[in-house]
Amino acid sequence: MAKVGVIGGSGLYEMEGLQNVDQVSLLTPFGEPSGNFITGELEGIEVVFLPRHGKGHKISPSEINYRANIFAMKKLRVDAIISVSACGSLKEHLKPMDFVVPNQFIDRTHKRQSTFFTEGIVVHVAFADPVSPEVARILVDSAKELGLIAHEGGTYITMEGPQFSTKAESNLYRSWGIDIIGMTNVTEAKLAREAEISYATLAAVTDFDCWHPEHDSVTVEMILNNLNKNVGNAKKILKSVIPKVGRLESFSAQGALKYAIVTPKHLIPENKKTELEIIIGKYMV
Repeated sequence: MAKVGVIGGSGLYEMEGLQNVDQVSLLTPFGEPSGNFITGELEGIEVVFLPRHGKGHKISPSEINYRANIFAMKKLRVDAIISVSACGSLKEHLKPMDFVVPNQFIDRTHKRQSTFFTEGIVVHVAFADPVSPEVARILVDSAKELGLIAHEGGTYITMEGPQFSTKAESNLYRSWGIDIIGMTNVTEAKLAREAEISYATLAAVTDFDCWHPEHDSVTVEMILNNLNKNVGNAKKILKSVIPKVGRLESFSAQGALKYAIVTPKHLIPENKKTELEIIIGKYMV
């Protein structure tokens, strides 16, 4: 059975229904993760849960230690990550309370470390298709089986934040044909691919950003109200999805580094080989 990781965003700070629950505290070469990892089992599938903003939502999108979070997931032997996130809609038909399972990302962040490979090792992973289709398909199908509205595919633009968009920015992104906007997922997706962990997003639409002429400008109160209403639905989807993902026999991110490590093995510093052993060790023999 595969091990499934869940990263909870705004509003999703705990996993319900797990058995044999424990907490795991981990340090990584990249510092401390957002908090303790909750481990347990759901229908016989091992689950690892982490709230990305920390307990009590204390870590802003720009301050999240994404490398530590994903490295720790790898250290805990996670095969696939389901990221649950709030998002704004840039399309009329993607309404608040809907879910979107995007298949593309655009990165508009500028303050983040989004690679494990620095200081003596160069790696270029393929990222044309950043979302793992096998996990995304299960997310969409499970949501629809539950009678929920889930849109398949689309582009998620990740802005730096923590401020929301200006109207000019929102309309610019709409002119690019982008579907939804958030502040976190592309960084996670990049690092998950480098760690050979399959990754998919379950995005909960909370608002129309600020472009919609018939809706008020986005506020935290609006987002939290809509998100709290939909957290229950997100939990239902996860309860359905996790056992199915856990029973997959293979994942598209497996072997992502096979032809991606550019630096010859003998030139990679020994401290880097040690630091990144759980990610690149099998390629160093």
